[in-house]
Amino acid sequence: MKAFVTGGAGFIGSHLVDRLARDGNEVTVYDNFSSGRMEFIERHLNKPYFRLVKADLLDEDVLNAEIKDHDVVFHLAAIPDVRLGEKKPDISKIDILSTYNLLDAMRRNDIEMVVFSSSSTVYGETPPVPLSENYGPLLPISVYGAAKLACEGLISSFCHTFDMKGWIFRFANVVGSRCTHGVIYDFIRKLRKNPRELEILGDGKQRKSYLYIEDCVNGMLFGFEKSREQINLFNLGTDGTTEVNEIAKMVIDEMGLKDVKLKYTGGKRGWKGDVPRFQFDISKIKSLGWKPKYDSSDAVRKAIKDLLAEI
Repeated sequence: MKAFVTGGAGFIGSHLVDRLARDGNEVTVYDNFSSGRMEFIERHLNKPYFRLVKADLLDEDVLNAEIKDHDVVFHLAAIPDVRLGEKKPDISKIDILSTYNLLDAMRRNDIEMVVFSSSSTVYGETPPVPLSENYGPLLPISVYGAAKLACEGLISSFCHTFDMKGWIFRFANVVGSRCTHGVIYDFIRKLRKNPRELEILGDGKQRKSYLYIEDCVNGMLFGFEKSREQINLFNLGTDGTTEVNEIAKMVIDEMGLKDVKLKYTGGKRGWKGDVPRFQFDISKIKSLGWKPKYDSSDAVRKAIKDLLAEI
């Protein structure tokens, strides 16, 4: 298989590239390096199965030339941090237009399969129950979530209009090696700066599902291989959840710190657009035979160990 991976030098994208290469596929990484890092993919440079294109999805001429002759597109390129939407809401335009350009390039080059990394943020503020893929209405409360939902809509429309197939994976909070933002990353950075005090955004009672990066990549490829509808939509996460206060305690424990004062900014949200409580129903993908290796709290603990060794 010849795979075209947008955002392939990013956190999730680089792990996906590792797996695709390990499985014997040819891989093209298309990345503008706005958040991706060369060190994440350097092991593949100059290998016969690998090609790197440093370019932006907004550059239609380059995109149309480079995407030719691929079998499948894995679309992971996106602005990675939900919190940026409050200060830079125009980021939504970039993700939406980039996705449109990509789908149109696929149409022009007769590429029929696209796998998209969406997000739990498309659901918005929801009841405190595990949510299945058919929950509605979808009313995001963040610009990031709105952009992801718009991209889902574009993928669905292109697939139905131009006889493509799409796989949409709504990720829980993905954690692990190479992660460059998020609660675990932030806690480690703060405690390295001041090991006596930890600022926690909100009230610390936010409770969400965390998915280890290995499980994320395995789940994506499993769903891609086992489901062949025109639109294949899956929640990808864990059955359980982990509270932010629990994450703080785990980070403090793994760093070997004592008597750390916890300082809260207050309120139920960590930032504008933050969904305080969220839990997936992942029975759809589990019915195909997949389940995560790590539960939510185990994923957090393993990710803390990974990041302590890296940052």
